[in-house]
Amino acid sequence: MTITDVPSEKRPARRSVVLSGFLWLLLAPGAFWLVGRVFGLERGLLIALFAATPFVAAWTLVPLLAALVARRWAAAIVAGVVAFGMAACVLPRALPDLDRGPSEGVALRVLTINMLYGQADPDEILALVRDNDVAVLAVQEFAPRGESALKAAGIDALLPYQQLTAEPEASGSGLYSRYPMLTQDSRRNGGGFQQAYATIQAPGAVAVHVESVHPLAPAGPHMYPGWSADISAQPSADESAEPRILLGDFNATLDHAVLRDLIDTGYRDAADAVGEGLVTSWPSRGGFDGLVTIDHVLVDERIGVDEVQVHDVTDSDHRAVLASLTLPVS
Repeated sequence: MTITDVPSEKRPARRSVVLSGFLWLLLAPGAFWLVGRVFGLERGLLIALFAATPFVAAWTLVPLLAALVARRWAAAIVAGVVAFGMAACVLPRALPDLDRGPSEGVALRVLTINMLYGQADPDEILALVRDNDVAVLAVQEFAPRGESALKAAGIDALLPYQQLTAEPEASGSGLYSRYPMLTQDSRRNGGGFQQAYATIQAPGAVAVHVESVHPLAPAGPHMYPGWSADISAQPSADESAEPRILLGDFNATLDHAVLRDLIDTGYRDAADAVGEGLVTSWPSRGGFDGLVTIDHVLVDERIGVDEVQVHDVTDSDHRAVLASLTLPVS
């Protein structure tokens, strides 16, 4: 029987069923995504896909509007719940927190940049340090060429205290500071990357632990377990110890449960705190500002967050993240 053989009174009913089925198919991906996001079900390929959650959140408005226009109320209700749930996951990052930590104390500006095998323009990095009164610089993918370039550009005059572990390719790490390092060292995480760290004390402030973070990227099946293990192994916030600042290329977004679990130990994401949590940081090359936010500054909840800026740096595929913080007084 062809469509023309169907009695005319049955054709609208068939079209209605087809339309309803299409709407349910349209909203199903967003519904499954929401469940995965809420319950932290990133596994395998979902790890990379979950980084796109803000885009999926925007997409969930499409089936909602389609269901409302088609007057399919059951589908519209489910689509509305999904859209609301995704908005609840994503939109708070674009709104300043009521509690951003203490506003009274000692100011400290920190900067982090992944140097892409040491290629990032040293003059631009130094300009960011100089123009923004940066006291602590964390670098990842810190190769010997990058160390030499920063030295030649004059970084020693600005940030003379240093913990540097330059290595070929992507595994090197470094910390530069205006203030003395009371303790300093570097550790190699399970994924093979160095993470330079130090205890730094600005005049009048309590000492803080600062670490240049760079867990393994979830770039393939053999790297998925290492990615999760590296983030889980980052130092937890500890009220009984000195406040901690973790900054760098986390290779994770706030839509990854393993990063949220780390933050829940007693950190706040600086960009999220000031309403800049949706500003992207990677990949950034040739004027393209990126798709995802994987570069972060996490600060102990005893530290206040005043401002966060993101800056392009020539010859790096990451944008630099600059955070203005307030440390407790000693």
